[in-house]
Amino acid sequence: MATPRTVAFYTLGCKLNYSETSSIGRLFEDAGYSEVGFKDGADIYVVNTCSVTDFADRKCRQIVRRALKYSPEAKVVVVGCYAQLKPEEIAGIEGVDLVLGAAEKFRILDYVDELSKAPGKGMVRAGEVSEARDFVNAFSFGDRTRSFLKVQDGCNYKCTFCTIPMARGSSRSDTIDSVVANARSIADKGVKEIVLTGVNIGDFGNGTEVIEGVRPKKEALFIDLIRELDKVEGIDRFRISSIEPNLCTDEIIEFVAQSKRFVPHLHMPLQSGNDKQLRQMRRRYKRALYAERVAKIKALMPHACIGVDVIVGFPGETEADFLETYRFLQELPISYLHVFTYSERPHTPAIEMEGAVAMEERRRRNQMLTILSEKKRRHFYEQHLEQPRAVLFEQSKERGRMSGFTDNYIRIDAPLQEALLNTLATVNLSQINDKGQVEAALLPLPV
Repeated sequence: MATPRTVAFYTLGCKLNYSETSSIGRLFEDAGYSEVGFKDGADIYVVNTCSVTDFADRKCRQIVRRALKYSPEAKVVVVGCYAQLKPEEIAGIEGVDLVLGAAEKFRILDYVDELSKAPGKGMVRAGEVSEARDFVNAFSFGDRTRSFLKVQDGCNYKCTFCTIPMARGSSRSDTIDSVVANARSIADKGVKEIVLTGVNIGDFGNGTEVIEGVRPKKEALFIDLIRELDKVEGIDRFRISSIEPNLCTDEIIEFVAQSKRFVPHLHMPLQSGNDKQLRQMRRRYKRALYAERVAKIKALMPHACIGVDVIVGFPGETEADFLETYRFLQELPISYLHVFTYSERPHTPAIEMEGAVAMEERRRRNQMLTILSEKKRRHFYEQHLEQPRAVLFEQSKERGRMSGFTDNYIRIDAPLQEALLNTLATVNLSQINDKGQVEAALLPLPV
């Protein structure tokens, strides 16, 4: 059998997964493979999975079936968090040929060579997550407007609901020199915006050096990294994807406030506005600290966009507890919410906790916070109407239109002007349309 020469990818989950898929794609490209669209009938399909929710697990099965629909003879390789957590389960999915764990996924070409034509149970190459000790740098490329740049991986936190430490291992980071070099490479490709990604990027600095096999105390901090990135020429914008509130220090907030490249957009997971739940979740802060961080951001950057992750239906969350979270979020000057319905994850402490919330009630609470998020986002947008704002334009999925985000993450919709794609331009924010986007005046001016 001749070596397959075409490969297609499907990515589930977070921005970190997208950066890693892109880097795996470059490995295939360097080996002589051609990347094709998912529907184009590839010889090899690589599915990069997430396992934050049960939905992601089910989605993996659906994607495998779709891949074989487009190319029945294709080899299907599954990598990512789900692959590390449940490799044998995935291997039992009809059509899966290879499952690679966290320590093996970047050696994918070595294992692909082992695939044979013989049908049978999927081959598993997934060791213990403790074997994932090295940092492998990654960044996405394909969208000329922005790139997701991985700076950190793994997590040392022990949140009771989370499987990520089991899927990705302990916290480890790239070096500042390597991140800066990657940023310069991205700039050379014409990309205008870099989104810094990781599992816990505020913990940057772990594992940046190893001396005689012993990891020393951090030689660098996240603040040191962003100060160096701010000097990189050719990148107009850096965006911090998500940062823990206890690691979003005053020093970082103050730096972003005065930076010309780091945009006024911070996403900080809260998870609960109730201190009882925060203790049960083993979060490393109380809600008072979260409120302090938001107040600091808004004091220095009144125009800043603040995004929030929150979980509803965590074990033991009573109606009173939920309403306390709701009121806390309602009063905070935040811009939008990412609402997650708690789902039981095997091998996590939370699954053993008493006070399970009925699924119907979890969904009701999710709906309430989703509506609150829509109100918060609209209010944030309304505060900036009839103001000039710089937008990085990109092609819209709608014919004859273009879209983009302001520095403070307001989604813009405008008539297509080809010359403005992948450029920064100043527009006047006129009105909110029925899609929840802000329409911009048609006479943008150069920044």
